[in-house]
Amino acid sequence: MDGAAKQERLYDVIKDFDNALLVTTATGGRDHVRPMHIAEIREDGDIFFATSVASPKIAEIAANPDVVVTFQSNRQFAAVYGRAEVLKDRSLIDRLWSEAWKVWFPQGKSDPTLCLIRVDGREGEYWDNAGMQGIKYAFQAAKAYMQGRTPAKDEKQNAKVPLS
Repeated sequence: MDGAAKQERLYDVIKDFDNALLVTTATGGRDHVRPMHIAEIREDGDIFFATSVASPKIAEIAANPDVVVTFQSNRQFAAVYGRAEVLKDRSLIDRLWSEAWKVWFPQGKSDPTLCLIRVDGREGEYWDNAGMQGIKYAFQAAKAYMQGRTPAKDEKQNAKVPLS
């Protein structure tokens, strides 16, 4: 598979996720992992989240913008590595606004504490065992087991993806 096909495959794996884990670097260099609702995922690997300007993750991003976003379901997994930036673009906030966010932003889309985190995806990796890929992988794994070897790599099932 070429780079464009891998990028499309990664997008196919992550596009239907509603939530992901955002990993930042906290004080002392430890990872800080938290679930986040996804505002938007773009085909180029960019991911947007809504948050408050007072959130600890804002200071963590300011200190070290390198982040990881991970996705997991029963049969599909992915990670996007990138650089995060905080955006206060009111027109973008207006376009991405979800009424469900009102729980955290009672003043709605004009809430002054509301901002966006944009993760500029630089590299991704996916593991897809859903549907036919899962059946194919199970068959390949059983065959490899019987032959005393490991399954052959299939880039439709797993690949690293350059994004920028």
